Amino acid sequence: MGQAGWTRREFGGGVALLAAVVGMPAVVATLSKQDEADAPRDRQRAMIRDISQLVIPRTGTPGAGDVGVGDFVILALAHGLDMSRMPLARDTAPASVAGHLRSDDSLRHLDWLEAELDRAANGDWLGKPDARRAAILERFDAEAFAAKDHLWKTVKGLILTGYYTSQTGGAQELRYELTPGRFDPAVAVKPGERAYSSDWTAVEFG
Repeated sequence: MGQAGWTRREFGGGVALLAAVVGMPAVVATLSKQDEADAPRDRQRAMIRDISQLVIPRTGTPGAGDVGVGDFVILALAHGLDMSRMPLARDTAPASVAGHLRSDDSLRHLDWLEAELDRAANGDWLGKPDARRAAILERFDAEAFAAKDHLWKTVKGLILTGYYTSQTGGAQELRYELTPGRFDPAVAVKPGERAYSSDWTAVEFG
């Protein structure tokens, strides 16, 4: 996938990558309804990359944006991972949501999120300084998790899924220990020690 942007063919072909990540046959994902309008614009791809990096920033290991989790999120949303293609009630949806629904009443999350962050930034969220973008997203996140239901929770959940099923998240950020071998049901983790994982799927998204 070129850094400048995705062609529609690359976007449609991403189904094989998504299938590998979530462990389902590619034919199942291929049969899900695909819409060429879901192919991301360059700005949206940059936006979700930066959002991913803010959610899981670079520390001693690369951040989520560094390892291409934004691309995973784009594919996951387009193909309905974590019920992201469930129809919403158009008649009762607020205008900020209703304006971004597909013909099947499912939400175009990237369009919606782009509009919401730009609104919160009183302009171009992506063009703001790093500290300002982080503050806006932090406030947006806090408001979302204070609510019973919020569409941002789906996007953030997919960022976490993408990162911790990547080689970096699953075997560097977490301490990878293959099972079987020895199984300990409860392992004490000291302060500063990395949590354990045996889940790495060896998939890269960038």
